[in-house]
Amino acid sequence: MDNTEELLEEIDKVEFKDYVPEKLNYLPHNVVTKLKEKHLSITAAESLTSGMFQSTLAQISGASQVFSGGFVTYSDDVKSQFLGIDPKLIEKYTVVSEPVAQAMAQLSAKVVRADIGVGLTGVAGPDALEGNPVGTVFIGAFNQSNNKLEVKEFHFSGDRNSIRLKSTLAAFALVEEII
Repeated sequence: MDNTEELLEEIDKVEFKDYVPEKLNYLPHNVVTKLKEKHLSITAAESLTSGMFQSTLAQISGASQVFSGGFVTYSDDVKSQFLGIDPKLIEKYTVVSEPVAQAMAQLSAKVVRADIGVGLTGVAGPDALEGNPVGTVFIGAFNQSNNKLEVKEFHFSGDRNSIRLKSTLAAFALVEEII
């Protein structure tokens, strides 16, 4: 699928349990291949996915050529401590917001000195968070080399793990768009 919007709709429709469906398995591999071809590096700051994006990335052969590390920033304090996110930004917009996902993407790239930064924040469940229902996810993808930025809001359905898997795949789709 060439159209990112179609791909994101496909990700949302698929019923995930504890695995990535075969028809979407190509996405992380394609991203690593494109990053290697363009000599770009990537990092991430993850909250609701707790390292799932980075783990998926590292499963691809050759990932070490484009990925040196990243962050799992589950708490607000760690987002501020590790990434330098202003606590007032979180206070003003809540942690589950477009501005926080954008800051996570941009600051992770800055701190690690990577070309691309990804920020994932949201509510995997089972309970709502700060007025945001389960399945609300914001993903930011920032490419420092061409200054492209994508930040999208999602409302995924499914259980906790399904929402985390969908978020991980959606992040790869956004990265592919900004490369």
